[in-house]
Amino acid sequence: MARETVYILQCYVAGRGKALKAEPQVGCQSAEEARRKAERLAPLRLGVVAFAASADVEVGDYDENPQILFRSGQLPPPWNDE
Repeated sequence: MARETVYILQCYVAGRGKALKAEPQVGCQSAEEARRKAERLAPLRLGVVAFAASADVEVGDYDENPQILFRSGQLPPPWNDE
């Protein structure tokens, strides 16, 4: 298994009722790129989180404890945990 670090941006918008709806995840080339995009999108979305995770992308095996790079707004679990 070749593990690598992946950087992902996840945005949330209003769903039905009070629910949040996840937009498609966006892969980024670096932690800085993920943080920069998250900061730019934060005022436009209900919630935004950028994170780094160790993964074997070919198998789809992702680390269970991602490192949060940026977090803003309303987020569902586990992102809203401090």
